[in-house]
Amino acid sequence: MRQILFAGAIGLFLTLVGTPLLIKLLARKGYGQFIRDDGPRTHGSKKGTPTMGGIAFILATIIAYLLAKIITGEDIRYSGVLVLFLMAGMGLVGFLDDYIKIVKQRSLGLRAKAKMAGQLIVGIAFAVLSLQFPNSMEYTPASTRLSFVEDFGWSIGPVLFCVWALFMILAMSNGVNLTDGLDGLATGASVMVFGAYTFIGLWQFQESCANADNLTNPSACFEVRDPLDLAVVAAALMGACFGFLWWNTSPAKIFMGDTGSLALGGALAGLAILSRTEFLLAILGGLFVMITMSVVIQVGSFKMTGKRVFRMAPLQHHFELKGWSEVLVVVRFWIIQGMCVIVGLGLFYAGWAAKK
Repeated sequence: MRQILFAGAIGLFLTLVGTPLLIKLLARKGYGQFIRDDGPRTHGSKKGTPTMGGIAFILATIIAYLLAKIITGEDIRYSGVLVLFLMAGMGLVGFLDDYIKIVKQRSLGLRAKAKMAGQLIVGIAFAVLSLQFPNSMEYTPASTRLSFVEDFGWSIGPVLFCVWALFMILAMSNGVNLTDGLDGLATGASVMVFGAYTFIGLWQFQESCANADNLTNPSACFEVRDPLDLAVVAAALMGACFGFLWWNTSPAKIFMGDTGSLALGGALAGLAILSRTEFLLAILGGLFVMITMSVVIQVGSFKMTGKRVFRMAPLQHHFELKGWSEVLVVVRFWIIQGMCVIVGLGLFYAGWAAKK
């Protein structure tokens, strides 16, 4: 429990203090946001706002995790390191994309094939490594079975597992990326999901099969490799994003850029895969799914009928064009995300209680 508290507090402190320093550095170098011409007109004033702010919470999360381990004297676990690797790797791909946008002064950064190749390399490495490093109970960080609140069904095998893990990583990374269109929207929504995974990891640790002899109902235990370590990573991310939100909320002093959005999406997917809550993530991160689907619906409708369902996609821009203020859209979407987290945690608890 102390690890979780230290990780969250350190992550929060580092981004509260470190983000303004990053803002000054990026502003001095002229690394400002490039605004698309086809976006909402109200976004024109955001041009030149420092971007690549994801650097702040990526570094803060890694440092917070390591310091929490050092302070408490606890060992670093494979599961935590794997999620941090996935987060940092996806963040690096996003950083290259942001950097090219700034240097070339265009809305297109990395070419689609190059960006996809980077994401595939990081995702495959994570998927393969997550099936290694069995502990004394022969649990590896990930499982080749699908999961909701725990594993179910038969093993899909390592190859199909890698394909499934890649799908989750790409879907969640691009989902957060699409959500990151208004000040604080993606950051605030991510805080809620990371908070949920902090709770899930702690609960799984308390009800772990590794402690089955001390449980009143061993049949209801969780077969998760390092649940407490996942809770520490989630707490570090929650604290780091909370601190970043202080500077990212409207009017934003800095944007996370693809550096941050791809990293957050990767971290969410990694936490879901390693905590055996893969399908549950679609509910916990319901806002990201909803916004992604709005783009799919818009593109599909236009290609098939030549008509648009929304005034603009992603969905948050549709409501901007309907006359909602940016802050109103963000707060209402946060409320939706909060309800998704409540439903998701309710299902998680119900799934555990049903086994008792």
